[in-house]
Amino acid sequence: MGDGKACCPAGSKLCCSVPSSVDIAASGLKCRFGSVDVPAMLCGDTVCCAPPQLADAEDLCYSVLDGNDALLFAYPNCEASTAAAGPQQDAGKCCAPAKSKGDMVSLQDGLQDTAAAASAAAGSTHGKTPDTPDFGRHENESRKEYLKREYSALKPFVIISLSYLLFTTTDGAVRMIVLLHAYHLGFTAWQTAVMFTLYEVAGVVTNLLAGLMGARWGIKSTLLTGLTLQLCGIGMLFGWQDAWAANGEVTKGIVFATAAQMLCGVAKDLTKLGGKTVTKLVTPDERESRLFKVVSFITGFKNSMKGVGYFIGAAALTFNYYFALGILVLLVLAAMPWAAVGLSNQLGRARKENIKLSVLFKQAYNVNVLSVARFFLFGSRDMWFEVPLPFFLRDAVHGFGWERVAVGAVLAGFIIMYGQVQSWTPQLVLQPLKQSPANKYVELLWNGLLCVAPAFLAVMFLCTPIFVERQLQAMAGVLLPGLLLYCVLFAVNSSVHSFLIVKYADGNKVAMNVGFYYMANAMGRLTGTLVSGALYTFGGSSVVYGLGWCFVASVGFAAASTAVTVLLRDDSGGLRCGSKLTLVQ
Repeated sequence: MGDGKACCPAGSKLCCSVPSSVDIAASGLKCRFGSVDVPAMLCGDTVCCAPPQLADAEDLCYSVLDGNDALLFAYPNCEASTAAAGPQQDAGKCCAPAKSKGDMVSLQDGLQDTAAAASAAAGSTHGKTPDTPDFGRHENESRKEYLKREYSALKPFVIISLSYLLFTTTDGAVRMIVLLHAYHLGFTAWQTAVMFTLYEVAGVVTNLLAGLMGARWGIKSTLLTGLTLQLCGIGMLFGWQDAWAANGEVTKGIVFATAAQMLCGVAKDLTKLGGKTVTKLVTPDERESRLFKVVSFITGFKNSMKGVGYFIGAAALTFNYYFALGILVLLVLAAMPWAAVGLSNQLGRARKENIKLSVLFKQAYNVNVLSVARFFLFGSRDMWFEVPLPFFLRDAVHGFGWERVAVGAVLAGFIIMYGQVQSWTPQLVLQPLKQSPANKYVELLWNGLLCVAPAFLAVMFLCTPIFVERQLQAMAGVLLPGLLLYCVLFAVNSSVHSFLIVKYADGNKVAMNVGFYYMANAMGRLTGTLVSGALYTFGGSSVVYGLGWCFVASVGFAAASTAVTVLLRDDSGGLRCGSKLTLVQ
């Protein structure tokens, strides 16, 4: 601690020596704990901080910044004391910056090892110490060298993301093809909902096992397995026969489509594991704002591509059922070579080989709470979106009677807008409101607002004559704006959720944490799909009342998600709505 120990205040819980390589000025010095900044004092070669109560944990991690928010240095592992002490007592002990937190083999590890080796060979570190996270342009480094180094480090992120986006396009398309083809053949909403049950059940099981597979065998294995199973599921749909919709063979058609969708469901969650976890692996722990933006962008762009898939599936289906499936096969095949050649087998693997299935159920408190909230959040959407809405848009007696391309365009527009809003939520929504990076209170606010849209639609369906009397212009004037409002609010919620799960995930267990979380997501979708199919088919004297009750159930699930979010232990940052209004200090 040097001589600075004596001049630091008694309330300071951490006193850490400044690395000798850092030229630091005391002006505007501050320490950042998560998203919370506290003033710091520089005494000789020692920095003293008083962390907020929320940071009183076993592994205390913080970064030191100057008045311009420039990162000076960070300590990933600090040992906090109880702070009762006077200035003569040792207020805390800091460890040297570690190369990575935990035992995860991450892209940061590879980047730093490569940079250190290159620097040693060249006899220069470009002004950086080997232990410093190698992000940003180095001193005396040309732009070409910088771009080459960045590409080398981020190549796995690029490959996984592109494969994930191509897969997501086929996932949306195959879902739309099955749904609209089932309606064309005369299957009811309930029968069609049953076709998707194993798709969602597979998601529940696969998300658990995918986390274990990712930790044991790496992201490359789960990604390639997912792409292969997607080919199998699409290939199986080539054998779906129109004659099975006739009386006496309806069950055969349902069973066959359900089995094919099960393979697609397993494929989706194996592939999604890589797309979600790679963002954690390429972003330093101290850069939560950057992490929020990366997670939001890739998640939002993925959803936009899924919307494109909805439209491709509906449009191609108008030409020919087998032609539509053939396009999807080509898209999956295009993604496979890059993943097979460009990824390391070690990416995402935990170095400890004794991982047991029981570990999957031992999640951190916040991961458990957020997973339950996710169950209700996505259950709220799928209470009406996946089956009832397209059936109502196609229904020529009680609904709009639209053609398949128009229905596909509406659903695609919803998903694309949802994805774009999700991508730009940090920059265009939360940052202007001073709510970035997000925390528990931000999610509570937007989760509560989400209840408004389905409540409005439920009232219009059940309490007004607009839909009962089939006033088409008024129906469009009510339903489409209501869906748009829900889309925007749901996108903000989903963006915040996607960030929070990556934030709460342990670097050594990120694949398992994310897998467990998306298991809850799949359970919510399964519940929403089944309940919505039953409510739409049996919930009233007509499908108008059935869809109205679907929106009522959606309100209940959104409210439950809000209530569960209250239990999160994440009080950092408070809640603001702009620069003038502070809701939570």
